[in-house]
Amino acid sequence: MSVHSEIKKITTETLRKMKFDKEKITMLTAYDFTTAKMVDAGGVDSILIGDSAANVMAGFETTLPITLDQMIYHTQCVVRGVERALIVADLPFGTYQSNSEKALESAVRMMKEGGAHAVKIEGGIEIEDSIRKIVNAGIPVMGHLGLTPQSIYKFGTYKVRAKEDAEAEKLLSDAKLLEELGCFALVLEKIPANLAKKVSESISIPTIGIGAGPDCDGQVLVYHDMVGMNQGFSPKFLRRYLDLYTEITGAVSQYVKDVKTADFPNKTESY
Repeated sequence: MSVHSEIKKITTETLRKMKFDKEKITMLTAYDFTTAKMVDAGGVDSILIGDSAANVMAGFETTLPITLDQMIYHTQCVVRGVERALIVADLPFGTYQSNSEKALESAVRMMKEGGAHAVKIEGGIEIEDSIRKIVNAGIPVMGHLGLTPQSIYKFGTYKVRAKEDAEAEKLLSDAKLLEELGCFALVLEKIPANLAKKVSESISIPTIGIGAGPDCDGQVLVYHDMVGMNQGFSPKFLRRYLDLYTEITGAVSQYVKDVKTADFPNKTESY
């Protein structure tokens, strides 16, 4: 029996129920139709169209350059490949921080044009007005605390966040605020595992960790990292399930050799 016939479409309510039932939530990124189709068929609960597309799809050093139009395009591609998973799309840098009106406008475009089921935005009390405005318009919001890559120039580093007491207390306070504001879930990125556990136990909405230990309600990884397409990126939290970089470059090398030696195409491969 296929995954699709066993389980109906995943919704924000499904994720809440999974936390209540102590069933772990799975999330991976996807940025295109073909990948989304495979990730969905593999049974993942939620697909994130991350602004990490700026890194893995466009080759930028940070997530900052990607635009809302580009994120909408990636989201449209993913939506066409998904039957079951909950689709969450990042609102990119600059589309929600300045004021709540702009934030709502960005979120509406992502839902209407992109076809996302929810949006994800980074930050706590600093973006309270934006979250309130988006949630009040009936758009589901996933929060994101800890290492927030859109603030990389403020932090100046991708190291673990919230190791100091003051930052840890603010993170816990922000998590409770995001729950109060109506966020349906929360990504915790690169924070100490014991803090992630405390946060997960302190709020009723699901936490999804990346580099935040095993006690979050779910986990998320970047697809390209998980399948080993990015050779130079190997943080401590990453488990590689495949080594596609080696597999693909090997296949390409073999193709080049076969064409050069006139081995491809052979008679059976010709009309």
